[in-house]
Amino acid sequence: MAEDLSGFSMLDLFRLEAETQTAILSAGVLAIERREQDRGTIEAMMRAAHSLKGAARIVGIEPAVDVSHALEDCFVAAGRGEIRVGAGHADVLLACIDFLGTIGKAEDGLSADGPWPARAADLVAALDRMRATAGEGAESAPAPVPAPPPAPVAVDAEGARSRASATEALPSALPPPGGDEDAPPGDDERPARAGPERTFDTFERVVRVSADSLTRLVGLAGEALVETRQLRPFVDGLVALRAAQFDLCDSLAALEDHVAAEGESLPPMVAPIVERARARADKSLAVLVKHVDDFESFARRNEDLSGRLHHEVIVSRMRPLADGIRGFPRLVRDLARTLGKQVRYEVRGETTGVDRDILDKLEAPLSHLLRNAIDHGLESPPEREAAGKPVIGSIVLEARHRAGMLQVILADDGRGIDIERIRDRAVERDLVPRHVAERLTEAEVLEFLFLPGFSTRERVTEISGRGVGLDVVQSMAKAVGGVVRVASVAGRQTTFTLQLPITMSVVRALLVEVAGEPYAFPLTRIDHIQFVSHSEVRSMEGRQFFQRDGESIGLVAAAQVLGTGTVLAPPDPMPVVVVSDRGQRFGMIVEAFLGERDLEVRPLDPRLGKVADVNSVSLLENGDPVLIVDVEDLVLSIDNMLMGRRLHRVDFEQISRRIRRTKRVLVVDDSVTVRELERQLLQTRGFEVDVAVDGMDGWNAIRGGDYDLVVSDVDMPRLDGIGLVSLVKGDPLRKNIPVVIVSYKDRDEDRLRGLEAGANRYLTKTSFHDQSFIATIIDLIGDPKA
Repeated sequence: MAEDLSGFSMLDLFRLEAETQTAILSAGVLAIERREQDRGTIEAMMRAAHSLKGAARIVGIEPAVDVSHALEDCFVAAGRGEIRVGAGHADVLLACIDFLGTIGKAEDGLSADGPWPARAADLVAALDRMRATAGEGAESAPAPVPAPPPAPVAVDAEGARSRASATEALPSALPPPGGDEDAPPGDDERPARAGPERTFDTFERVVRVSADSLTRLVGLAGEALVETRQLRPFVDGLVALRAAQFDLCDSLAALEDHVAAEGESLPPMVAPIVERARARADKSLAVLVKHVDDFESFARRNEDLSGRLHHEVIVSRMRPLADGIRGFPRLVRDLARTLGKQVRYEVRGETTGVDRDILDKLEAPLSHLLRNAIDHGLESPPEREAAGKPVIGSIVLEARHRAGMLQVILADDGRGIDIERIRDRAVERDLVPRHVAERLTEAEVLEFLFLPGFSTRERVTEISGRGVGLDVVQSMAKAVGGVVRVASVAGRQTTFTLQLPITMSVVRALLVEVAGEPYAFPLTRIDHIQFVSHSEVRSMEGRQFFQRDGESIGLVAAAQVLGTGTVLAPPDPMPVVVVSDRGQRFGMIVEAFLGERDLEVRPLDPRLGKVADVNSVSLLENGDPVLIVDVEDLVLSIDNMLMGRRLHRVDFEQISRRIRRTKRVLVVDDSVTVRELERQLLQTRGFEVDVAVDGMDGWNAIRGGDYDLVVSDVDMPRLDGIGLVSLVKGDPLRKNIPVVIVSYKDRDEDRLRGLEAGANRYLTKTSFHDQSFIATIIDLIGDPKA
C-alpha cells in the first residue's frame, strides 16, 4: 500500500524529499571528513543526489537540477575509482548540500531571475575543480570492488544514468579510515556498515493526520483506559460477595453439623426451612462463582485491550530523538572549525521515543547547550594538551527512558564550570549580597546560570555571551513539565540533564493524600520523598526546617498551602514531599503516600482561568478526580506566604494534645428515646457524642466528621444499619472506624448478619442495664481521654 501523501503539493513533496536526502548527504560528508566512511557511504550519497535531481526536475527548479547532477557525477566518479573524495573536499560538498536544502524553501526558488542560477553555476564550477584535483592521483587507485546492483529507477528526460547503471562500482577510491590514502586494496574490503542509506531504504509508510485529531484520539484512548479500570472495584465487590456467600454456606453447614453432633434435631417447622436455605445458598454460590469468574475474565481482557490501545496511540505520537537532532553533527562540525577546536560528537539512544510536541521544542535548547559546550566547555587543542587531555574534545548526547520519564543528558569533557566566577558575577549584578553568596552551596550557585541575561562572559560574540541560552533551556523544560539540572567537575566535565515527561498526554506522578483528598505531584518535579520524625524538626526565626545531607529544608503543611481548609494532625514520622524551583526548596507535609500512577492529563476548563497551584486534572481507576499540582506555582505560593507571614508553624505540642483529645462517638438510631439514652450513657463516661436520626443521616455525618466509633441500630428508614455498616467498611478512608450494632433483635441469624456486614460488635439493647455497652465501647477505642 502506497503512502497517503495526496494532501501535499508537488513543491511540498520536493521539500520533504530534500529534507530527507540532504540529511543523508550531510551525514555522508561528515563521515568522509572523520575518515569513518565505508563502502556504502558514497553509494548512498550518489543515490540521494540522483533522487534530488529527478525531484527538482519534476518541480522545475533547474538550479537544483544542475547542482545535484554535478554532485551525482562526483560520487559516480568516486565509485568508479576515477577520483578520490577526501576530508579536504567537505566544505565544497556541504556548500552544495546547503544550497539544495535551502532553494526548495525559498519563495523565489522557482524564479529564473533570482540569485539561484548564478549561485548554482558557482557551485558546479567548484565541483568541477574538485573533480579535477581529486582525480590527479586516481591512476594509483585500487580497482573498484563490484557491488550488488540496487533496485533500478527510471531514467530522467535527458536520458541520464539510471540508479542501477550509476552504481556499477562502489567507492573503492575513498580514503580508508585513518587517513592513509596509500593503504593497500585489502583495507577497503571491509564488511559494509549500515550508514545513512538505512534511513533512505527503510522509510516507513505514513498517513497524514492532523495534530488535533491525534490529540483527541489520545484523549479518547485515555478515557477508555480509565473507564475500563473502573471495572476493577466491581470485580473486588463481587469477590467480597462471593466470600460472604461462602461464609453463609459454611455457617448453615456448621449449624446442621452442630445439631447432629448434639444428637438433637431441629423443630419440624424449622428443619425444612434450613434445608431450603442451604440448598438455595449452595445454588446461589455456584451461580455467583461462575459469574464472578466470567466478569473477572471480562474485566481483565478489557483492561489489557484498553491498555494496549492506549499504548499504541501514545506510541503513534512518538518520534525517535534522531528526527529532532539531524542538524547537530553539522552544527558541531561548523562551530568547532570556527573556534579552532577539535570535537568528537557522539549520540547514544538516538532511537529513544519522544513525544512529538516535546521533540519540536527540544531542538533549540539542545542546540544552545551544544554551543555552550563547544564555546565555554571544551578547551583549545593547546590547552587540552597542556592539561594532559586528548587533543580532541568529546561531547556525548544521550537519551533514555528511566522510571517513566525521558532523560536527555549532554556531557562534555572540558574545563567544567568555575563556581567562584559565578558567585562573583552574581554579587556584581546585585543578585545576592556577598555574605549570603559565600554561604550558598555549589548547587545553589549553579542555579544562577538559568537566570535571564546571566552570563560569565565579559565579551559578547556571535556564539555566546548574551546570557539567553540556559534561560531558554529551563523555560522549555518547565513548559512541558520537566526540569533541567547541571553538574560540574572542575577541569574534567560538565553535564546537563533534562528530565522530561515521555509524553505530554500522560504524566508519571506520585499520589499523596492531603486533607483526605488525593493530589498528584509529577515525578519530574519532585526532588525526593522521605519520612521526617517530629523530633527532627527545628525552628529559626519563626520558620520550621529539617536537615538532609547538611542542607536545611523549609517545612510546611501541604493542606495549608493548598487551602483545603482542614489541617489534620500529621503522623509521626511525617510523609514529606520535597520540591524546588530556582534554588528554593521546601518540604511539604502530607498525610500519606498513595503510590505512583500514570495519569491521563486533562486540562482544566479555560473558563476557570489560572487555578492557583494546580496544573491540570486526571481521573483515578475508580473514577475519582485528582488534581495535578503546578510545582513552580506551589513554590512561589509558599515563598509568598512565608514573606507575608501567612504560613503558620506546625505546632507539634498541640498535635500531641489533639492526639490525646476526647474521643468522639456518633449514635445512629431512629428512636429518640434510645438515642438520648445512649448519648447520656456515653457523655456520662466522658465521650463527645453526636446523633443521627437514620442510616442516611448517619452516613452524611460520618463523611463530614471525624469519629472514633459509630453506634447504630438495624431497622431504620432510608438506610438500615446493615447498609450503613457496609458503606463504612467499604470506604477506604473510613473502613477502620469501629462500628457497634445495638438492636432489639437478638436472634443468632440477626447477629450473624450484622457481623458479616462488618460490624465490630453486635449488642442487644438489654446491654444498657449490665454495663456491657460501655465496656464494649472502651474495649474498642479506650478511655475517652486516652
